[in-house]
Amino acid sequence: MAARVGLDDLFGDFVRTWSNVLFAVSLFVVWGILTLLGVIIDQNRDSSIYFATYAAPVARLILRLGLDNVYHSAAYIGIIGLILSSLAVCTLRRVIPARLPPLRPVKIDRLPLHSRIDTPLDPATTRSRVENFFRRRGWQIRKRELGGTEWTFADRHDWARRGVLIAHLGFVIIATGTTIYWALGFSGETAILSGQTVSIPRTSTKLTLLDFAYRIEPIATKGGIVYQPIDYVSHVTVTGRDGRARRATIRVNHPINVDGTLYYQAAYGFGVRFGVLHYGKPVRDLSEQTLKEGDVLTLPQTTREVQYSQFAGTIDRQTGMPSADPRPNDPGVILNIFDDGQPVGTTLARFGHAVDLGGGFAIVPQRYTMYSGLQYRHDPGIPLVGIGALVLLAGLCISFYLLPARVHVRIDLQGAGSSVAMAATTVKGYDIFESQFAELATALPRALKAG
Repeated sequence: MAARVGLDDLFGDFVRTWSNVLFAVSLFVVWGILTLLGVIIDQNRDSSIYFATYAAPVARLILRLGLDNVYHSAAYIGIIGLILSSLAVCTLRRVIPARLPPLRPVKIDRLPLHSRIDTPLDPATTRSRVENFFRRRGWQIRKRELGGTEWTFADRHDWARRGVLIAHLGFVIIATGTTIYWALGFSGETAILSGQTVSIPRTSTKLTLLDFAYRIEPIATKGGIVYQPIDYVSHVTVTGRDGRARRATIRVNHPINVDGTLYYQAAYGFGVRFGVLHYGKPVRDLSEQTLKEGDVLTLPQTTREVQYSQFAGTIDRQTGMPSADPRPNDPGVILNIFDDGQPVGTTLARFGHAVDLGGGFAIVPQRYTMYSGLQYRHDPGIPLVGIGALVLLAGLCISFYLLPARVHVRIDLQGAGSSVAMAATTVKGYDIFESQFAELATALPRALKAG
């Protein structure tokens, strides 16, 4: 018996906590923060990218907490599960009893909004005229005999009582779409050099970059000339699941859909082929690579590394420094030199000019090739998320902008006439319906007289 009482107390505590509005709001805040972190922090990137982007302690924190893959983390899925369970308990414990109350008798004089009208008409005629009065004003009429007394219930916007339930349903649909992405979806990014073919992981898609075009225009501002990318576009050959190759164009904000996976134009850059010399002789293995920004060459039999840091489109002939114009015109590259993992220096190398690296090694930027940075995303839950967002918005609009109200009417025999007692209840409190109820209480006696 004591164990049963303990379980009942535990269950009661659970229901009270999970149905608490502040608890549900706190869960939504945590969910919003995690979602925002997933937007701010690039997802599913190599660990080196985070160490290059953030300070080392921040990068380690991101990796240890799994913030590099937020939407697939146990914390993100867990918080969605907690929200759904809180919504379910809150709906059953609070929303349904408050929003969908049963038709039951009330103590009219104890409700804040109440009125009593005396009329010489008999009860049957009075009831008929009261019902017609409310019907003409768009109220729904239902009659019940409760405890031997006949009650008339007039409801306006009764269907709008389900607005909160609709909003809850919308979030459930969104959560379902998110879960589908967690289970079946994936995303990533890739960079394709002109003329190169890449295979997209987890798909049977192959992309060949035929040509990349971009347009940069100088714009005069108060701070000087700014070179703004106006457009950049990839012309590709796509081979999908059916094995048929077809041409396609990927432009910013205009992705292509291949077997349910969307491919977006995200970035572009310049791949550079370097010649590496050792005492004047080419190092074949290193000289056959085309590097992208951030890639590193390790010199054989040394602890020295060379990182291709940045492409300099135009080198100023007077200062010998990179200019603000990114368009290739007498270009060069910025190289970072490391020895045993420690930075040694940075240098600007022109194309065709060798840079001495020490130990008999030299590096020569030889030619550049443009590459296209693409992002891809397969999310079968997107339609559900969109539908859920519309349902959630509809439920919120119904809840905020419509006022469901119920008028309880009891007609009693009083001498040779009747007495009409009525009281109003709403889902949003009494003050918000006070003026409307006063208008009803004023108009009803005139309607009873007019018939």
